[in-house]
Amino acid sequence: MFIFEILKAVLFGIVEGITEWLPVSSTGHIILLDEFIKLQASEEFKSMFNVVIQLGAILAVIVIFWGKLNPFDPKKSPAKKKATWELWFKVCAAIVPSGVLGVLFDDWMELHLHKGIPVAIALIAYGVAFIYVERRNAGKRPRISKVWDIDWRTAILIGCFQCLSLVPGTSRSGSTILGAILLGVGRSAGSEFSFFMAVPTMLGASAIKLLGFLTSGASFGFGEFVLLAVGTLVSFVVSMIAIRALMNYVRKHSFSAFGVYRIGLGIVVLVYFAIKAILA
Repeated sequence: MFIFEILKAVLFGIVEGITEWLPVSSTGHIILLDEFIKLQASEEFKSMFNVVIQLGAILAVIVIFWGKLNPFDPKKSPAKKKATWELWFKVCAAIVPSGVLGVLFDDWMELHLHKGIPVAIALIAYGVAFIYVERRNAGKRPRISKVWDIDWRTAILIGCFQCLSLVPGTSRSGSTILGAILLGVGRSAGSEFSFFMAVPTMLGASAIKLLGFLTSGASFGFGEFVLLAVGTLVSFVVSMIAIRALMNYVRKHSFSAFGVYRIGLGIVVLVYFAIKAILA
């Protein structure tokens, strides 16, 4: 029944809305969810669906941070408008490395690494990295505490860390926030810059995926359009909650708990797929 497919789209939207912003890998969770709950649609549509529902998550960032992101705000002074434009230029420069590598290697990554075992390994590896970096930086005062103070060099280096997220299971937000912390950026400022980088990054990824789907000769009917709309809407609503929750969390806590979660989930996934391979 179609109602069950809508409920599945709701579940995918919830998972996307939560995991896109938490440093736990949205792609990894979506791949794992698809292992147990499959949409009754073509593989081409599902591949496009899993990326395009990120548009809802992007809209949440724009709504929440509209005051900071809008360079045309009449309430801003000329200096603040200039700072906003400069922030956008830094964000656009930061996404270039991952954008270039994404165009070159996305198809290869999807073909070879969008699988349970690689996702599990990435979950565990970066879980360990989060715990190590947080312990290494414990008690240290960040060099940069406000997103406005992120300089060009730091912005581009954070963008280089985003390249790591091309591997499923890594986490786009996780790799950029981790990189920001290593570069001396505070958790809140690093998280905000990571969120801002997500806007052009995910817009580009969604546009490429949707265009590739349509130019391949594939199409979707009204039912599939409804599934895409539902997943995107739910992703937006859940992202609004998740982003605010994460920003409140990082003001008082480290990311170590997410590292523990990643390691635990990675071990479970590794065991599951190992047993599945043995029984196959």
